[in-house]
Amino acid sequence: MEEDGDEDDELSPLAHLPLRKIELNQLYKFPLLTRRITQQTGKGKIHRMYALVVVGNGDGLVGYGEGKDEEVPRATEKAFAQAVRNMDYVERFEKRTLWTEMDSKLGATRIILRPRPVGFGLHCNPNVHQVLKAAGIKDASAKVWGSRNPLSVIKALFRMLQAGNAPLAMGDGIGGRARRLDKGSGLRSKDAVERERGRKLVDLRTW
Repeated sequence: MEEDGDEDDELSPLAHLPLRKIELNQLYKFPLLTRRITQQTGKGKIHRMYALVVVGNGDGLVGYGEGKDEEVPRATEKAFAQAVRNMDYVERFEKRTLWTEMDSKLGATRIILRPRPVGFGLHCNPNVHQVLKAAGIKDASAKVWGSRNPLSVIKALFRMLQAGNAPLAMGDGIGGRARRLDKGSGLRSKDAVERERGRKLVDLRTW
């Protein structure tokens, strides 16, 4: 029986993650999207389940992952493992909101994020709300125009929060076009805001 358990751990998508099981249980886990997908092949159709999961520690660390499998629990587990590997830090003002207003466009989806004062809360799209909550952003508002497809909304939001996107006109790395990668530059840091305004930002907590 023990040998079978060891084999199951090795086959699990979570087996090779650097974090311990106790740390994984402490993360926010939001399965935001589950759908049935079909792959058309020469021998017929292959039906599988697709899952998208957002993971964060509620203190500036957030990521999302996608998984596919014949069963929903297995697809969710794969998506969770990928989300943990993709987690990255989001720079926050006073550890509660954004540094500045941002907007981005992905396909037919356009999002505007705005920082808000203390106690404002999260007034935004449900999918945006879950991502910001996982990232530890407590005061912000967002507006989504055009397509409200959850997949496009989540990917456009992460491109805004996590800087380091592909350079302009570099394509997707596998010969694809650069149309969706040449817009948006990610979350701006304190230094970037100071350079744009031409002056230092004053920390009001020190007054």
